[in-house]
Amino acid sequence: MLFLGVPDLLTSVGLLPDTADVSLQHTDTESGPAFDANSDEPTPTAGSPGQAWYVSEPKLWLFPVQTLVTAVLLAWYWKEYQFRPHTGWLLASAAGVLGIVVWLAPGFLFRSLELSEGWWKYVGFADRSDGFDPSAVSAYGPGWYWATVLFRFARLVLVVPLVEEIFWRGFLMRFVADMDGDYWQVPFGTFHKLSLVVVTALFVLAHAPVDYFGATFYGLLAYGVAVKTKSLSACVLMHAVANLLLGLYVMSTQQWGYW
Repeated sequence: MLFLGVPDLLTSVGLLPDTADVSLQHTDTESGPAFDANSDEPTPTAGSPGQAWYVSEPKLWLFPVQTLVTAVLLAWYWKEYQFRPHTGWLLASAAGVLGIVVWLAPGFLFRSLELSEGWWKYVGFADRSDGFDPSAVSAYGPGWYWATVLFRFARLVLVVPLVEEIFWRGFLMRFVADMDGDYWQVPFGTFHKLSLVVVTALFVLAHAPVDYFGATFYGLLAYGVAVKTKSLSACVLMHAVANLLLGLYVMSTQQWGYW
């Protein structure tokens, strides 16, 4: 989970350029991206004077690389994870839908009612259009757009649900429940007041402040699914359903800030 957030962390502290801001400078809405007739590379622009794309926009390769590396690690240690019992999948799917609807509702209402930003942004009522627009990479070639979208969805629907649920529910939830003993012996889905508070709070803090409301509701709901189903696979499915709907919503509304 923490590894998957490295590019965003480096961007926030200024060690990486903001891909969303830089890449948009490569697209001319009327004439299209500028290419040198004698080169396969886009003509350098003011956003990246003389720089190769992998230098000016490192997120274009960092996100796919980290997604692939994480997927390989998941596969390598696959036999160590205990996803069974495979129960409660209908409940998990419904919880995933409910969780992401509540998460997205404030932003949807903000756009629909044409509200202005205020203190309510801290409960999700804010514009979320500022983020990485995959159409910006079309300047680098016709295949870049769909490759970028594919990796985004692979990350959202496959890698992130597995990594985060293995960490939040598979490890941390049990660790906090028995920090002084052998926490691996704690049955998955065991209810514990302290673990409920700690896991939910850390899950919320792993997100941006504008997402705190949605993350709180989702975190509590996911904890409940873990306790009810006693199934790590159900938690992964819940997360995958929620992220799939999130990705589809982002693509249809261009609220890129959600991903």
